[in-house]
Amino acid sequence: MSLPFSFEVYPPRKPELQAALHATIHALAESGPAFITVTYGANGSSRDASLDCLRFIRENTSIEPLAHLTCVGTTKAEITDIVDSFIDAGIHQFLALRGDPPEGSDVSSDYLGELSSATELVELIHARGGGRVTVAVAAFPNGHPQSSTPQQDIDVLLAKQAAGAEFALTQLFFEADDYLTFAAAARTAGVTMPIIPGIMPVTSLGRLRRIVEITGERMPADLEVALESAASPAEARAIGTEHAVALCRALVAGGAPSLHLYAFNEHETVLAVLAQLGEPA
Repeated sequence: MSLPFSFEVYPPRKPELQAALHATIHALAESGPAFITVTYGANGSSRDASLDCLRFIRENTSIEPLAHLTCVGTTKAEITDIVDSFIDAGIHQFLALRGDPPEGSDVSSDYLGELSSATELVELIHARGGGRVTVAVAAFPNGHPQSSTPQQDIDVLLAKQAAGAEFALTQLFFEADDYLTFAAAARTAGVTMPIIPGIMPVTSLGRLRRIVEITGERMPADLEVALESAASPAEARAIGTEHAVALCRALVAGGAPSLHLYAFNEHETVLAVLAQLGEPA
């Protein structure tokens, strides 16, 4: 595939899953991604596990790791220490996120901590890393849950860009027009940094319904019906892969600069998507 692409993985939730994740990382790395991102839990709950995973990518592959980082629920001193520890470990690419409130927290409470936005986190990472770091941010084609208008999402993205963000990775969506409409509006408003669509191949009905519940995204009715009618897990996987391939083709045709694939810590599906994208439609 000629268009750049990248992957997201998350730290293993149990120690016994670490070997499988390492095998997946090796398989993903062999496909030649621009980078592999590693997620980070609320309040830094997976800090050590995230850093271990980032180090593994850096030390055992030729691919650059990119660290998710959140500032929710932390002091400025705490997040500064975290940024410094990642930079000291050789991690120079970051995805700056405000982060979600801890489970059970009231969003109206003072859970945010001393840094209240991803924009402030972008500034802090650049201040600590100088010219050594690259900072990405999140974009929300269908709106951040706490945004009041679509324009507010674009205004926030402009602020992140002004703070030093070099590119954006979108949250998931299921229709190409969601991304294309958002990207066009952002460009018109003055966003010049690349906006990379995040694609999540969904290969089971249960996972689809769980994702929609968590994210608040609109249920893709065609995909739901198709997965519901699947006669086997293998058929469901094929359906989910085909849906992701069609979405990626529409995004590429619409001018997406790259593709970011959520791997769910397994490589078969996302590599199948890339393989099919390399074939004639």
